Amino acid sequence: MGKGIFITGTDTGVGKTCFTLTLMEALKKQGYRASGMKPVASGGKYIKGKFMNNDAYLIMQHCSEIMDYDLVNPFVFNEPVSPNFAARQTSEIVDIAPILSSYNQLTLVSDYTVVEGVGGWRVSLSDDIKTNELVHELALPVLLVVGLRLGCINHAILTAEAIKSDGITLCGWVSNQVERSYQYKEETRTLLNKELDCPNIADFSYMNDINYVEMSKKVDLSHILGFGIK
Repeated sequence: MGKGIFITGTDTGVGKTCFTLTLMEALKKQGYRASGMKPVASGGKYIKGKFMNNDAYLIMQHCSEIMDYDLVNPFVFNEPVSPNFAARQTSEIVDIAPILSSYNQLTLVSDYTVVEGVGGWRVSLSDDIKTNELVHELALPVLLVVGLRLGCINHAILTAEAIKSDGITLCGWVSNQVERSYQYKEETRTLLNKELDCPNIADFSYMNDINYVEMSKKVDLSHILGFGIK
């Protein structure tokens, strides 16, 4: 059975999917069979006749092997809002059991499975389940994507504290400049390297054009693999 890692972020729109795809490409470049998963997604549309979430569809496309969409994304909702709100529109309830089943199936055919969360660390997946509880059930270490912009320092520190207080391993963080005008990128990285107390495994400047293969060259896998992803 393969290993896995969970990708969370300081907020929505900080580049979690972008980094998930980049990490998958980095793993494949090193000869690993990589798969990806977005257990719960809000905001769907019909793609090739099937109702899908675009981020999850991209993750499916970047898997080393051809994967069934329903394994990659067991729960998808129409409204691009918090999953617990979106689920109420369809009377569907997010349950951890199908997510665990899908994850286990992916790990059987992959060396590494990259699991992307939705929104931030404490986002509600249902009225009874939050993201941190799902990660606890998956028993995965976490990588934190920090969108570099005004306010990110506080968000990053609080998120890291929450992850650790939940008894989850924070094995690294990613700095991703999401605003071109943000002028304190290096100062922010220096401060967060000290405060987060884990490796900054990748650093991305603001980009107009995204090339996941090129971005994968900037990912330091040694820290991740050294933590023993399980």
